[in-house]
Amino acid sequence: MKLLRVQVPDFRILKNVDISFEPEFIPSIFPLGSQNGGGKSTLLQLIFVLLHCSSDSEKKDFVKNILSGFTINNNSNKRVLAIIDIWNEDKIVKLEFLSYNDSYLRELLISNDKSEVENDNYLKFSASNQLEKVIDKILIAEKEIQDLEKAITKLDNVRKIESSEEKYFIFRELIEELRRFEFRTPNPILRVANKSIEGFQDEVQARLDISKLNLKKYYEQREQLERILQRVLKYLESEKLLYICNYSANGNKDEEEVLLCRINNMDMNKVEIFMKELSQKIFLAAPSTQVFLFNSKESRKLLFKKQDNETEYYSQLKLAKSKLSGFFTYDFLAVDILIEAFKSARDKDFAEAIQKGEYGNSYKALINDLNIILFNKKINIDPDLSGVIFKLDKDGEDVELYPEDLSHGELKRLSIYMWIKYHNIEHAIVLMDEIEIAFHPDWQYQIIADINQWAPSNQYILATHSYELCQALTPAHVKELEPKLLKQEAKN
Repeated sequence: MKLLRVQVPDFRILKNVDISFEPEFIPSIFPLGSQNGGGKSTLLQLIFVLLHCSSDSEKKDFVKNILSGFTINNNSNKRVLAIIDIWNEDKIVKLEFLSYNDSYLRELLISNDKSEVENDNYLKFSASNQLEKVIDKILIAEKEIQDLEKAITKLDNVRKIESSEEKYFIFRELIEELRRFEFRTPNPILRVANKSIEGFQDEVQARLDISKLNLKKYYEQREQLERILQRVLKYLESEKLLYICNYSANGNKDEEEVLLCRINNMDMNKVEIFMKELSQKIFLAAPSTQVFLFNSKESRKLLFKKQDNETEYYSQLKLAKSKLSGFFTYDFLAVDILIEAFKSARDKDFAEAIQKGEYGNSYKALINDLNIILFNKKINIDPDLSGVIFKLDKDGEDVELYPEDLSHGELKRLSIYMWIKYHNIEHAIVLMDEIEIAFHPDWQYQIIADINQWAPSNQYILATHSYELCQALTPAHVKELEPKLLKQEAKN
């Protein structure tokens, strides 16, 4: 898969963005340049979130976060967020991401029977989401009824017990079981008389009656929503639209906006599979010092607060990384990835020894590749697999190196290599923000050849300020956002 074109009419700082990435260009590496504040990071994050998170229910909060503030104009019921063209095998698939007012569907579906539509408060794009919530309420109500009916039976039995001590223990146990209902529970030590038990039983019965009425109401809502959902799905299919999520543009509790995706040039029966495959072929790498819009607005505000262990921004970022499989940050050194790579190589060699009687060469090959990346230094893993060791060949003797003995640039280069290789990133769309940070100008130029050698089947889009990096490719490869990078000649 390749990204062919991205259009963003108006999102945060991005205005009238329309950039094409030629599929025939070799290498498939496109620097994306602008001066500071041009929106390069915003664009990469928007593309990543829309393509990586839209098809996964567990990641849709990241979509909601990035849409904070994306309101629909008062004089309109919809707004275009982005249009992304993807080259998929032998055809171009156009993804048009649109925000609508959730209730606007009622106007779109007005039929001859207007009264049916106007009285139908459930007729929204989010009917499937509403149905899931009602089903959850049904499950809770059914469990409540089951527990309350058992409690009433137990209370009947408690009244028949003659032993005050036995009655006390059973009554106390029952009150503890019903604690979540927040009854005005009697003190079991002082009030175990049948009269107080009967009073408590009346309260439980009243709650049971309410739960049964609620359950009946939820059943009716489910039936109505199931009927409505068929109309909604039929409309979405006819318009080639995919429901993604509801969100709140203004931070209100009610999520009144809905994000949809119109998918052109694809059979709608194949859309779900396509979106899931696409989500696994889109990656984002960025410096950990970047502000990430897919984190919640509250977590981003933490950057202006005194940090503590529970709420500080980088803890929130670490949590996001654990959920976003395609997301990587340029930390000091990706030690965890290195250790896992060594373990994986060890396990492959051992498996080969079992199968063929001889250990494989995966460990040696990994050491070889890493030492080539490090030029005159060597790397290995601690015997207890808890960390890595760097050494320098000095006059025929291996001297152990410490963190301060290695440059930030060479560790970053090693981390990028390991990220690509360990995750087997191939035939993918790789978005990289400020890849040149900590690199000497020669390395900024060289990194283009590096990533093309490490995984040439990928398409790379590199947000950058580096002239050296841009000069490693033809001028046609370089894409720009306003305000454009100043020509180097003009700076002199």
